[in-house]
Amino acid sequence: MVRVNSHYQMLQAGYLFPEIQRRIKAFSAQHPDADLVRLGIGDVTEPLPAACCQAMAAAVEAMGTGTGFHGYGPEQGYHWLRQTIARHDYQQRGCAVEADEIFISDGSKCDTSNILDILGDDNRIAVTDPVYPVYVDSNVMAGHTGPADDQGRYGGLQYLPLTADNHFRAPLPATPADLIYLCFPNNPTGAVATRAELQRWVDYARSHEALILFDAAYEAFIQDPDLPHSIFEIEGARDCAIEFRSFSKNAGFTGTRCAFTVVPRSLTGRTGDGDEASLWQLWNRRQSTKFNGVGYVAQRGAEAVYSSAGQAQVARLTSFYMENAAIIRQQLQDLGLAVYGGQHAPYVWVRTPESMGSWQFFDRLLQEARVVGTPGVGFGAAGEGYLRLSAFNSRDRVETAMARIARCSLQ
Repeated sequence: MVRVNSHYQMLQAGYLFPEIQRRIKAFSAQHPDADLVRLGIGDVTEPLPAACCQAMAAAVEAMGTGTGFHGYGPEQGYHWLRQTIARHDYQQRGCAVEADEIFISDGSKCDTSNILDILGDDNRIAVTDPVYPVYVDSNVMAGHTGPADDQGRYGGLQYLPLTADNHFRAPLPATPADLIYLCFPNNPTGAVATRAELQRWVDYARSHEALILFDAAYEAFIQDPDLPHSIFEIEGARDCAIEFRSFSKNAGFTGTRCAFTVVPRSLTGRTGDGDEASLWQLWNRRQSTKFNGVGYVAQRGAEAVYSSAGQAQVARLTSFYMENAAIIRQQLQDLGLAVYGGQHAPYVWVRTPESMGSWQFFDRLLQEARVVGTPGVGFGAAGEGYLRLSAFNSRDRVETAMARIARCSLQ
């Protein structure tokens, strides 16, 4: 009989978001007419920017002609998109990132998992807690951890707590780490990292020959011009970091699928024999072997994000969602709840009412307010006692949700 990957047996009962859907399904079966407001999963709701739609429509029309048809594209992405990204997202910010260091993909979720293909099985791994579940679960699937304890923490991982006490600024690893996952603006807490804080991480990584996997999926929501948008704005980062970005949240590409990963050519790791190996070459080989590239039409849509019209439309989208976040933040504060985030990220991290656990608060909002959030404990043990609310919804639905929560019994 065929053998399965036994590491999957160590995963918790269900990935966070499928478990939320299971509870929603059970509730809806009992209340088929219930009108639920979904502020849980971070999916966008507003239409794609018009510039992107127009560019994709033109690309579709071209695909129907002999001269404009495109078959297999480059696995790394079309050069014109990579060059546009390099210029707008990096070089204009003073980052020495070149087009050939950018790899177009169909999502940062995929890339943050797939990057493990080129990394060894014996790295000492550090993750923040709470954390985007994919970072942890993909390492479990790859056999990089031991079993989980009663709090859901896996053996073999070093957890760096993000708490109100440390202002959601993760401490440096207490024991040496080889691989460090950082996400800023942070999912789920909404916290941001200053230039000095990121410099501290880069200095640590360089001194310990560690690699930072930096998830910048929410950088477009940063409101303070003094905050860095990229790890590559930090001196020395090219020697120790890979960055992941996505068009999903800033341009609404969650259903269109386009993202990218930046791997500096100078970045190296060590083989089992102790020799240096180029991570760029390894990732290039991985993508060329296991990935056939993002469709031409989607890449033309992504390119349009950087047009004058596209930039203005994306700015309006991000502002709209941040206004939603401000409404959620303020109204929860008015209810006497401790609230974090929502100022540079589209997520509001709210402390549950006293004596209420994360799933208990989730169920209370579901049952009484018909509002869906995301239990903080689903992001890690340090997330217990919190709930994440997403600003990705229409204004009317956000205001409806807040009015309903205000009528809830929160004690």
